Amino acid sequence: MATTATLPVTSSSVLMNTPVDKYRGAVVEDLQLQPAFALPSTEAVSRAIELAYDRDFSHIPVLDKSRRPLGYIDVAALKKTWEAGGADPNAPVSQFMTKFKRSTSQPYTTITPWTSLADLEDFLKNNLFAIVTDNDRKFVLGVATAQDLENFVTRRGF
Repeated sequence: MATTATLPVTSSSVLMNTPVDKYRGAVVEDLQLQPAFALPSTEAVSRAIELAYDRDFSHIPVLDKSRRPLGYIDVAALKKTWEAGGADPNAPVSQFMTKFKRSTSQPYTTITPWTSLADLEDFLKNNLFAIVTDNDRKFVLGVATAQDLENFVTRRGF
């Protein structure tokens, strides 16, 4: 009769089988993002460009009247369109925003302050930025980018 030996599971043997979390369990809140800046869908193009450059943002979330995210403005593209005469300075930004794709085939990914940085990194592999919201997606709390993750790693010396 053959017997088999079972090895005890130790923390070191478990770690060898799992990828190392380069963020050491940190979450989006640990990025210490700037407070959110978003525009209502009715904001004028000229004002949107002015506000974006005042705050040095390249992408700005656009919200509906209930403050829920509808899409975003690519500031450089909007400015280029405006300078070429393709955008009326008084037109609402909603005419020039990129709408978020929400469908059953492309579910909306919720990024909250408690989302792990590893999950955020995965999200940013296919997206320019992430809008950080509350769990119910009622409020925009911030915008996170791959650069924010790089800065975090550099600051922490990981």
